[in-house]
Amino acid sequence: MKTLFRAALAAIAITAGAATAQEINFGIISTDKSAAIKSLWDPFIDDMQKQTGLKVNAFFSTDYTGIIEAQRFNKVQIAWYGNKSAIEAVDRANGEVFAQFIDLHGTPGYYSYVITHRDSPLNSLDDMFKRGKELSFGAGDPQSTSGTLVPGYYVFTKRGVEAKDVFKIVRPASHGINLLAVLNKQVDVATNNSEELDKLKLKDPAKRAEVKILWTSPLIPRDPLVWRKDLPEDVKAKVKKFIIGYGKDDREKAVLKGMQQIAGFRESSNAQLIPIRQLELAKDRAKVGGDTTLSPAEKTEKLKGIDAKLAELAKQAQ
Repeated sequence: MKTLFRAALAAIAITAGAATAQEINFGIISTDKSAAIKSLWDPFIDDMQKQTGLKVNAFFSTDYTGIIEAQRFNKVQIAWYGNKSAIEAVDRANGEVFAQFIDLHGTPGYYSYVITHRDSPLNSLDDMFKRGKELSFGAGDPQSTSGTLVPGYYVFTKRGVEAKDVFKIVRPASHGINLLAVLNKQVDVATNNSEELDKLKLKDPAKRAEVKILWTSPLIPRDPLVWRKDLPEDVKAKVKKFIIGYGKDDREKAVLKGMQQIAGFRESSNAQLIPIRQLELAKDRAKVGGDTTLSPAEKTEKLKGIDAKLAELAKQAQ
């Protein structure tokens, strides 16, 4: 694993390089084939270069961990994350949330789904759990908010179970791979989200009609953009002015709609991560509460620590 990690960092160093004060590397999660994602993001990156005067290099990764580690070692200075992976970037990669996506309807969030094929006999989570040992499950990227954290808590933890104990097979993958696997009937059920299904509906309505939603989550805050806190202030100012101002004319609106089905960006901060941190801790608390290997004293101590963190987050939220 360490060898693979070192190799990944070496690849990042070669492709992204160390950015100078007037050069930034922009990390983008590739939920589909990198070539397809690149063609959609290229106009945005080009506009960013022209309007800021900075040299902007796009860095694509098929998983969040690759981008988090690149940002940690200053090979990526700005990145698009989900909320769960943004927490890792803030805590471990000197990151700071500075902007948030706005969707085409102006809503402040999106939804996590558990999906299956239209032809599946499954019509509810109850059906899924009853037949779990017969089913294959497409889990999300471990760092994905809508693919792992949210369904992990609401679908599994609240029932006192883990996905690995419910299904015959569990295969973690990106949203794009999981969606394709459901459409091709290669997995029985999988996690996904409203953003991915909205893109599919726009691209191929007939294919979208083949997807059945078994479960919908509570609203999840829109994806954040995270920069390294040590970026020069003049670079931050140029980047923020471009990001917040982008999407005002028809051409820019078309670029945003094509690349991520969004209408633009609004200013944000690390505060948008508080509900997700609370969800992580609630999930941890449930696991500790059900852990029969802990002594009463150990369990009390662990729960006390989690409750203290939850209390602190509640203060921050206020």
